[in-house]
Amino acid sequence: MAGGQHTILIAESSSMRTEWALVENGVIIENAITTGLNPYFLSRREISHIIRLELPEIFFKRRWGHVYFYGAGCSNAEKTKVVESSLVAQFKTPVTVMSDLLGAARGLLIHEPGLACILGTGSNSCYYDGNDIQKNVRSLGYILGDEGSGAALGRLFLGDVMKGIAPKELADKFYEEFRVTADDIMDAVYNNANANRNLRTYSFFLSDNLDSDYVKTLIYNELNRFFVRNVLQYENCHDMPVSFVGAIATAYSEILLNVATRHAVTVQKIVRNSMPGLVTFHSKE
Repeated sequence: MAGGQHTILIAESSSMRTEWALVENGVIIENAITTGLNPYFLSRREISHIIRLELPEIFFKRRWGHVYFYGAGCSNAEKTKVVESSLVAQFKTPVTVMSDLLGAARGLLIHEPGLACILGTGSNSCYYDGNDIQKNVRSLGYILGDEGSGAALGRLFLGDVMKGIAPKELADKFYEEFRVTADDIMDAVYNNANANRNLRTYSFFLSDNLDSDYVKTLIYNELNRFFVRNVLQYENCHDMPVSFVGAIATAYSEILLNVATRHAVTVQKIVRNSMPGLVTFHSKE
């Protein structure tokens, strides 16, 4: 491996997982996945612990040129410092910590202006000018917002199951597959700091049952809520393409495209993660 000063480390973190890439001359030379590093859920000590225990030793072999970290929960200055101090302590390298939303925008659009959206465990959106975010409709998290996200879909579906609204055969199939009771679900949601992750996990039951009209309608309506409450809030949303990143966006891409057509919005790109675009972005810097 060439000298560390010519190699940068890029990390892209959701609440669920963090992807790490050592990049040299625009090429990923080492790649790894660890637990998500959201400072709203983890302390500095816990973040450092995860980095040290879960990253392969090669990531600590030398000092890299720079560490660029894009993460969920990193739009708040105080929380950003928690992550930054952990990264500096582990890598002894200059560190820049930015939001997962900026990571999504740069990963999707590189240096082109446009609207960028996240549809994963949570959801978010922004107008990006080709380098930075210029406008953001606030996400508000899985209690007040996160429309169209895995957490929102999981919350809606579980509510329908436990209220007897979801089709009985689908509810029975769900209980059998997850081996949970209504009490287990209540505990996982109300007595767990990671409730949004649990809700998101349950939501993927829906992707295996897209032959159900009930499921298709539920997903369509919730993705439509995302458009109405987020995308349509940008004055120029009909004048430029919109791009999406995240597991929910890719899992339900066909429905997402149908919703976009309904609102006369052009979708440019739907991808699973931002890392390939982030490598390109930083290689051009």
